[in-house]
Amino acid sequence: MISETRKEAFVWIWLPGETEPVVAGRLEAYNGVIQFNYGKSYLDRIGGNKPAIPIYEPELPLKAGVLPLPNGLIMPGCIRDAAPDAWGRRVIINKKLGPKGAGTDTAEIDELTYLLESGSDRIGALDFQQSSKEYVPRVASNVSLEELIASAERVEKGMPLTPALDQALFHGTSIGGARPKALIQDHGKKYIAKFSSSTDLYSVVKAEYIAMRLAELAGLNVAPVKLAKAANRDVLLIKRFDRVAKGDKWARKAMVSALTLFGLDDMMARYASYETLSEIIRHRFTDPRPTLKEMFSRLVFNILCGNTDDHARNHAAFWDGKALTLTPAYDICPQGRTGNEASQAMRIYGSNNLSSLKTCLETAHNFLLSEEEARKTFDSLIAAITHHWEPVCEEAELNEVDKQLLWRRQFLNPYSVEQCGARL
Repeated sequence: MISETRKEAFVWIWLPGETEPVVAGRLEAYNGVIQFNYGKSYLDRIGGNKPAIPIYEPELPLKAGVLPLPNGLIMPGCIRDAAPDAWGRRVIINKKLGPKGAGTDTAEIDELTYLLESGSDRIGALDFQQSSKEYVPRVASNVSLEELIASAERVEKGMPLTPALDQALFHGTSIGGARPKALIQDHGKKYIAKFSSSTDLYSVVKAEYIAMRLAELAGLNVAPVKLAKAANRDVLLIKRFDRVAKGDKWARKAMVSALTLFGLDDMMARYASYETLSEIIRHRFTDPRPTLKEMFSRLVFNILCGNTDDHARNHAAFWDGKALTLTPAYDICPQGRTGNEASQAMRIYGSNNLSSLKTCLETAHNFLLSEEEARKTFDSLIAAITHHWEPVCEEAELNEVDKQLLWRRQFLNPYSVEQCGARL
């Protein structure tokens, strides 16, 4: 390891509707495995006025003692959901090692260090502390987008952050994903800010904005988005749906990723499938039938807009201690495409993950939809994308070159509708 190896961390949780956290238990690392043990004070809340909830069940049920890990996992999935991914890890390496960390493998820092070094305003309702007695949040002041962009550029180049910029990106280290991003608060609302990257070949930020807006206009439940500009760079602002304002404080909504629902980790993500997700929705979600229709529509929309990065961390559910509810859609980002044939990140039906509506038609019954209902979904989404394309591109001020690059290549690529009879 290139830093001190952490042996333990304490998990703090915001109970439903509450604005202050309580300690839930302890994580302990041993021989490369991280296990969780609920604290006695937390278990004593069972049946009380502000009752304890499982961090996520069935993975971490409310039981005393060290809880066994699901087969194949080295740490609980619901805990890993709250850890930083590629971008956050790069920021932490930069913060800890400066110029020495430019070529460092992110796997060389242990998981508990990433949990304890990342910002406290992380996605979901958990945070991690070195103490079980006192909660001290790791927060950064609300800085300008210009400062955040400057920080992101330095991290991408492997340059150390100056003291003034050191805290600018810290607030966003706990967010998932690989692209530059940060957390900001503006006019009483919380946003995830996504920045363009120096390696982008086209306006990825605007492409994601267009996809998210088209999904919303097509009737999907999508996180609200808006575009901003700073330092002559485009910034996508995505309104957070895991926070609820309560006066001058915030309640947090617990979340788990689809990867955790599957009982898989990142190394096993290739086994994730929409087919399995539909089964979990049927048995464990509130309002399963409309949820299945929404999930099927998201799958179809991903194919129609060229979002092949629909992996299991890009789907999530709220967890209230008893049941699961689908979160709004997020990270609908068209991916670069040179040819026609493409594949989704998750399997769609059986082992098939081809980005085709024909594949969706084959799995429609898993979402309790008839062939006729599936085809109506196809037609509705195609019509919405076609009708709203020009106005949304105008909203985004997308230039003609990028518009031509995206249309009929990422958005409504002819391959997606071949062999199913749908019309573009």
